[in-house]
Amino acid sequence: MNTLSPAAALAAIGAVRQHFTARLVAGREAPAIAAELENVLALLDTVDFSHADEKHLRASGHPVIRQLQQAHVRGGGASTEAVFGAFLPHLDALPWRYSYEPRPDAPDIGARMAWAELVGPIAPFHSSKVCLGLTAIGPRLLYPQHYHPAVETYLVVSGTASWTADGSTRRHPPGALILHPSNIVHAMEAGDEPLLAAYAWTGDVETLSAYI
Repeated sequence: MNTLSPAAALAAIGAVRQHFTARLVAGREAPAIAAELENVLALLDTVDFSHADEKHLRASGHPVIRQLQQAHVRGGGASTEAVFGAFLPHLDALPWRYSYEPRPDAPDIGARMAWAELVGPIAPFHSSKVCLGLTAIGPRLLYPQHYHPAVETYLVVSGTASWTADGSTRRHPPGALILHPSNIVHAMEAGDEPLLAAYAWTGDVETLSAYI
């Protein structure tokens, strides 16, 4: 099993930062999303990227990796493809995890979805103010309703999925940005391809998500 190098982690983080910056420069985002992208970028500027905690660089392995390695970006533009390309060679080296309590109605969910955090309280690059990582959801899997106090921004990197919040459901393709305000109840369901999405958290980033 590969180990993620600090240089590779920094390159992947840099691709996401560049994407967020490009979206702000383009000036086409909704005001709430633009404000949160500015917040995320400002907080990432406070992170010490000169040192990585090697214990959090260790690969954990996960069944969803093989599905992601077979995925392809369809749409989303060159910037989204650059994010996908920055992570693709290192998918099997990322620190994937799943930390929810078992669900009797979805006994295999922990083997079909996971996230890998590169910036955050428990991540290679420590921060108690901002998180940055990837969420992976296997094909046709529902990530059930959940909530968290952190404000969350998602960038769809690969796969089109249905996102539900406040009782409204929309399908979002690669390149889409989705904003979840603090404690909003939301859910995601992948389509025929696995979903790979970069996420950022701000606010209370130390309180974990909880299922409804």
